Amino acid sequence: MLKIKDLKVLYEDNHLIAVNKPAGWLVQGDDTGDTPLSEYVKAYVKKKYNKPGEVFIGVIHRLDRPVSGVVIFARTSKGLSRMNALFRDQKMKKEYLAITKERPKPMEGTLQHYLLKDPVKNRTRAYDRLGNRTKHAKLSKLTYRLVGEIDGHCLLNINPLTGRPHQIRVQLATMGCPIKGDFKYGFQSSNHDGSIFLHCRSMSFMHPIKQEPIKITAKLPKDFFWNQFKHVINE
Repeated sequence: MLKIKDLKVLYEDNHLIAVNKPAGWLVQGDDTGDTPLSEYVKAYVKKKYNKPGEVFIGVIHRLDRPVSGVVIFARTSKGLSRMNALFRDQKMKKEYLAITKERPKPMEGTLQHYLLKDPVKNRTRAYDRLGNRTKHAKLSKLTYRLVGEIDGHCLLNINPLTGRPHQIRVQLATMGCPIKGDFKYGFQSSNHDGSIFLHCRSMSFMHPIKQEPIKITAKLPKDFFWNQFKHVINE
């Protein structure tokens, strides 16, 4: 059973709160009925500030359940609408780290695909171009570079330029570099805890109310494979 004390709060003010999401936590409720991260954040705010009644927490964006890292919530409706605009207008700089077994070729570059999600199977497919059967696919772009390689594992730094469902996972897999543990997208085995080695390392943006630059950074999960690369990113 998760507890409020398990939350790793990275940033908070009157309008926003950011936490380091562990792999395995839902951001928002789904048909599993599991308590989502948003509810734990509500409970944290209610307890810390001794707020009576219902606490407002707005979900701005999501990370897939097996992914860890920075998640930002809104504490006010004003914060929610303005942060939604930042994401919509692609004014949010996102940095991810991923571990793969395969070395990318070339070692850095830009990936561009058209992604189409099957909501029934909760799976996304990547296409090089639009066609009659893929006319509803969304253009998706990211940049990547190899930043470390240890004992047959590669650490990639990834900057998604769009925000599509499963984007990094499917685009890296299409390149021939599935993320370690991501059985859904081509890695040969799952991790024992259902996680995958994809971490939202940081988010940088102009605070929509304070109008000052903000960078929120989340430490890597405590895991043998992540620990191998801590010196690479100076953590």
